[in-house]
Amino acid sequence: MKKHLLPIALLAALPFGAMAAEDGGWSGSGEVGFAAARGNAKSENLNAKLQFAKEDENWKHNFYLTALRAKGEVKTPYINANGDIGFRKAYELNANRYETGLSSAYKLDERSYIVGALRYENDDFSPFDYQAVISLGYGYTLLKNQSDELSFEVGPGYKRYKPVDVLGPEIVDGREVRHSFDSEGEIVGRGLIAYKHSFNDTTSFVNTLLIESGSDNTFIQNDAGLQVAINKSFALKVGYQIRHNSEVAPGIKKNDQLMTTNLVYNFGS
Repeated sequence: MKKHLLPIALLAALPFGAMAAEDGGWSGSGEVGFAAARGNAKSENLNAKLQFAKEDENWKHNFYLTALRAKGEVKTPYINANGDIGFRKAYELNANRYETGLSSAYKLDERSYIVGALRYENDDFSPFDYQAVISLGYGYTLLKNQSDELSFEVGPGYKRYKPVDVLGPEIVDGREVRHSFDSEGEIVGRGLIAYKHSFNDTTSFVNTLLIESGSDNTFIQNDAGLQVAINKSFALKVGYQIRHNSEVAPGIKKNDQLMTTNLVYNFGS
């Protein structure tokens, strides 16, 4: 039941987010994508994101909440009593990630600002059970006009994380030994590059690059998205995300990729 709470919370928060946007000067968006296959193959996947932003003369605030969950049919080979090879089908979870983050920035002038940021993620299929990062840095808006916006952020931070348990290579009583690890912490450097280009009134491209680098691991995430407005409130968005961890346990890949096609609902100013 616990694993279903965040997707439910995301959907339930949409009407409350719209109310907050109207009453408190916040703007935001909620997006969701779902696909299901039946027949020769069986699969389901859901991704959702809720994002809020607010900006005035002195401050700008951002908050987001995301969820990714997928199941798929897996075939595993086995040898039956006659010595023939067969396959068993299992419907298994193969993606389960939740992430939240927030930032608050105080403007020093029209282009530069001081920003504090917090990010937390829990991923059942990554090299880490969880990662939590808090940072303080300097930001600068290099470009801002009618069609383009480009900003940079850089500063120190502190990361707390727990590596996933791994099996082997030791064998005891015919079974691989499971190795568990304690939570660890390290000083990191955080960098963020955010770019947006508006082709016209209805079509825009957004790319955000996040880097959290420490002595034990460097985490890199790049999110690119192309959004086309249907009307004032709704849009279609195609996204591509790549995530990289420089240090992982044996048998775990360093890179994860995610491609999405979502319906977006925009609310607020």
